Amino acid sequence: MNLRLLRPILLAFAFLPLASTWSAAATPRPNILFAIADDWGRHAGAYGTAWVRTPAFDRVAREGLLFTNAYTPNAKCAPSRAIVLTGRHSWQLEEAGNHMPYFPVKFRGWPEALAAKGWFVGMTGKGWAPGVANDASGRPRLITGRPFHQRTAPPPTRFISPKDYAANFVDFLDAVPSGASWCFWYGAHEPHRAYEFRSGAEKAGLKPSDIPRVPAYWPDNDTVRHDILDYALEVEHADAHLGRMLAELERRGLLDNTLVIVTSDHGMPFPRAKGYAYPASNQVPLAIRWPAGVTRPGRVIDDFVDFTDIAPTVLDVAGVPLADSGMAPITGRSWREILESPAERRVIAARDHVLIGKERNDAGRPGDGGYPIRGIVRDGFLYLRNYEPDRWPAGNPETGYLDTDGSPTKTFILEARRRNPADKYWAVNFGKRPAEELYDLSRDPDCVENLAPSPAHQERRVAMEQEMTARLRAQGDPRMFGHGDIFDRYPIAIPESRNFHERFIRGENPKAGWVNPGDFEPEPIP
Repeated sequence: MNLRLLRPILLAFAFLPLASTWSAAATPRPNILFAIADDWGRHAGAYGTAWVRTPAFDRVAREGLLFTNAYTPNAKCAPSRAIVLTGRHSWQLEEAGNHMPYFPVKFRGWPEALAAKGWFVGMTGKGWAPGVANDASGRPRLITGRPFHQRTAPPPTRFISPKDYAANFVDFLDAVPSGASWCFWYGAHEPHRAYEFRSGAEKAGLKPSDIPRVPAYWPDNDTVRHDILDYALEVEHADAHLGRMLAELERRGLLDNTLVIVTSDHGMPFPRAKGYAYPASNQVPLAIRWPAGVTRPGRVIDDFVDFTDIAPTVLDVAGVPLADSGMAPITGRSWREILESPAERRVIAARDHVLIGKERNDAGRPGDGGYPIRGIVRDGFLYLRNYEPDRWPAGNPETGYLDTDGSPTKTFILEARRRNPADKYWAVNFGKRPAEELYDLSRDPDCVENLAPSPAHQERRVAMEQEMTARLRAQGDPRMFGHGDIFDRYPIAIPESRNFHERFIRGENPKAGWVNPGDFEPEPIP
């Protein structure tokens, strides 16, 4: 085997988390504003996207760092946010590795760790969800901080949340005790669906022609382009509230002593994005601003980073040693070295890959089964292993493909397949996948040409699979040891979704409010 391809395997155990060495004497401890949108793909002005306006995110990137290879290891709300909170991969989180789970008491999040150390910790919008997170006595945990939800304002569309996130942030700042360090979780509900169709054009003045290219896995038509513009309007709404928060911090003289982290839990809520394992699913926006701790602001960083790194970074800058945090061992690694380095583009050579994967990301399959995937991104290629290729990747057709939110784009593709069972867009978005997938991201960023069967790519396929497996075994992934079925046995915490397939087949009408009535196929598809 080519030694260049073997090198990552030999380094499988070399890139381990380091203990915090941040010095309070060298850098004052900052306050922390963590902003996470719901279902926002990597679309922002700072990334060259012209059809969405994100001046607040662009400011954070311009005055701090912009990351081009940031990933969530699991592209669904609850497991992605659990990774953010704990610094552990979803396959290391037991029940919390699934969507709609019971969050194990033994896994503490960094907001809880900071609160235990005397920080004033608050949140507005969406924290960790959906699922149940109770403490050992059965009481709900303040897993992302004390809620500040009182302020509301008329939303620009009927589906956008009425929460006035920025006004709630003002209430939070007013409530901070004198002299206390604080941490605030801003969890925008946007751009999660549903959307008001054509609102992007009619209320934000966006034009379908503003979109230079529709991804190759969606049909390029007026319906899809308007759906994308409606998503853009909701991204702009979330960004506008971030801008108001930055302005409030500036007004109070707090901005330059605040670590600002801005990201999203995963990709946009469209077919083949949210809930899948392609770049549109897992690659996320990320920008960080902290004048006291960032050397040479304005740098662009190409190092591969992921959500397991957020917890150790927060503990690091907060001066809380992991051993004193009450948290379980962390897999990720602090970004402090990247923040302090004057280098741009590639800073740390060992940050040359990310691991991704999923288990049960929604209901609707027989026996509450998931669609297990593991994957690795490195050297411009994506390798995926689908462990149950006989299952439907987006969920069973007869129960509405529940891993994909209802949308005009989804409806258009499903109706096209009903007219023509050989429709190529249905096949690439909802059809069954092979056991292995390999994509050249430089030539095929939309991942529509699977190179795994190609004789010319066997050496790379084998090397990436071996590296992925070695790293996952080192992390204790149950699936690498023949115990992956444990994720299917964990109960769904939302009663309405539990045993969905069996109840639906019996003629019940279980709730699935995130998909459209027309998403359900009248008969199972062979």
